Amino acid sequence: MKTVTIFTDGGSRGNPGPAAVGAYIIDADKKVLKEVSETIGNATNNYAEYYAVMCGLGAVKQLFGKKTKEMEFELKLDSELVQKQLNSEYQIKDPGLVPLFIEIHNLRVANFPNIKFTHVKREFNKEADRLVNEALDGE
Repeated sequence: MKTVTIFTDGGSRGNPGPAAVGAYIIDADKKVLKEVSETIGNATNNYAEYYAVMCGLGAVKQLFGKKTKEMEFELKLDSELVQKQLNSEYQIKDPGLVPLFIEIHNLRVANFPNIKFTHVKREFNKEADRLVNEALDGE
């Protein structure tokens, strides 16, 4: 089974401040399947990172529908905090992030039984970062 890779990033200018998300989705052959780039209003960096994960998963769900249950996914993000929280290694101390965590958890249970959340250094997440900045610069 080939793995679909989802790169996500979220950011805000100011913290909190104007925020945006980016998701860059590729197949095993590195073919771009979808790019997501959108503003989300004022938010913290961590909120934007979580929202980017939701957007990435939502985009993949739109692309593949029910097939996601039989597919493998790797979601790569440069926020180690969010990655460790999604992998249940860290507690969530910000109550504003809990509803997003629950929504991602529910998406995961219903649609993504074969997903892995991986932390990557920023230099390996350039496309998702580019999408965030394009959205913020477009405002």
